[in-house]
Amino acid sequence: MFDNLRDIDERLGVLESQLSDPKLVHDQKRYREVVREHATVSKLTRLYQEYTRLHEEQGEHQTMIRDEDEDPEMVELAKAELEEGAARIAELEQEIRILLLPKDPNDEKNIFLEIRAGTGGDEAALFAADLFRMYSRYAESQRWKVEVMSSNPIGIGGFKEIIAMISGNQVYSRLKYESGVHRVQRVPDTETQGRIHTSAVTVAIIPEAEEVDLQIEANELKFDVYRSSGPGGQSVNTTDSAVRITHLPTGLVVTCQDEKSQHKNKAKALLVLRARLLDKLEQERHSLISEERKSQIGSGDRSERIRTYNFPQGRVTDHRVNLTLYKLDQIIGGHLDEILLPVITHFQSEALQTAQ
Repeated sequence: MFDNLRDIDERLGVLESQLSDPKLVHDQKRYREVVREHATVSKLTRLYQEYTRLHEEQGEHQTMIRDEDEDPEMVELAKAELEEGAARIAELEQEIRILLLPKDPNDEKNIFLEIRAGTGGDEAALFAADLFRMYSRYAESQRWKVEVMSSNPIGIGGFKEIIAMISGNQVYSRLKYESGVHRVQRVPDTETQGRIHTSAVTVAIIPEAEEVDLQIEANELKFDVYRSSGPGGQSVNTTDSAVRITHLPTGLVVTCQDEKSQHKNKAKALLVLRARLLDKLEQERHSLISEERKSQIGSGDRSERIRTYNFPQGRVTDHRVNLTLYKLDQIIGGHLDEILLPVITHFQSEALQTAQ
C-alpha cells in the first residue's frame, strides 16, 4: 500500500531545492505552485514516516506476543500497543488517502460570496444580512479580508442581494460547500401573533477567476452607466457612477454601484463577471462529463436546500450530512468550523469511495 510514496523524500528534496533558488520568486505563479506542493509533500512525508514506523513496531509487538519465553506483563503491554498502533495506522491511511486525492484547482483561490434573499420578503432580506455578518465574522477569525463588491439594501437593515470578495488562505477549499438554499425559521419582529415564518436565502460561492483562467473579448461586453440609488430611490450620487456590464454571448449581467467612482465600480463588476462566467462554464463542463458526475456536484447546487436555522429551538441542521447542532447563536456569530468541517469530511469520504 502507498508504494508510490517510497520516493517521497526525494521529491521533497527537489521541491526544497527549487524553493531555495532565488530565480523562482520572479515567476510568482510557479512559486505559488511549488509552495503549495511543498506543503502537501511535507505533510505526506511526515505521515508516511509515522505510518512506516508504526508498521515496523507492529511487527515487533507481534513477535513479542508469540514469544513463549517473554514476560507476561510485557506481552500484555505489547498487545495494548498493538491495538493502539492498529487504530493509528487506520487514521494515517485515511489522512494519506485524502492528501493523495486529485486536488481541486480552485481550492487555493479567493471567492465571491453572493447572498440573495429568496422567499419571505423582508424577513428573507434580513436573514441575508445575518448570513453576511456570519460569514464576515468567520472570515475575520481566519484572518481573511472581506470586500463588498455590490449590494442592494432595503431600508430596515437587510439585503435583497449582497456580493463580497473574500480573500485569504484557502478560502474556497473551506467555503465551497456553502452554496445552496439556507432556510430560516423564526418569529419576525413585525409578527404580532408570535407565528414562526419560514424564509429562504440563496448562497453562491464562486472562485475568483484570473485573466489566465478566462479571456473575455472587449466586443463581448456591453457597458451601461447610470446614477446610483439607495433604498426608496433616494439619490446616493449625482454623477453616473453606477455600472452595468452585460456579457453578450451568455446574457450574464453584473451591476455595481457601491463606489462613488465609476472606474472602481467598473473594475469590481468585471471581477464579478469574470468569476460568474468561469463558474458557469465549469458547471456546464461538469454536466457534460457524465450524469454520475453531475449528481455529485449537484450536492452543492444552489437550488438545493442545504441547511435550516431554527431560531425558536436554537437549532441548526445541515441536511446533507444529517447533522443537527443546538448552537445557533454561536454559528450565526461566526463559529462555523463545527458545521463546516463535518461537511468537508463527508465530501472527502465520497471522493475516496469514488476513487477506489
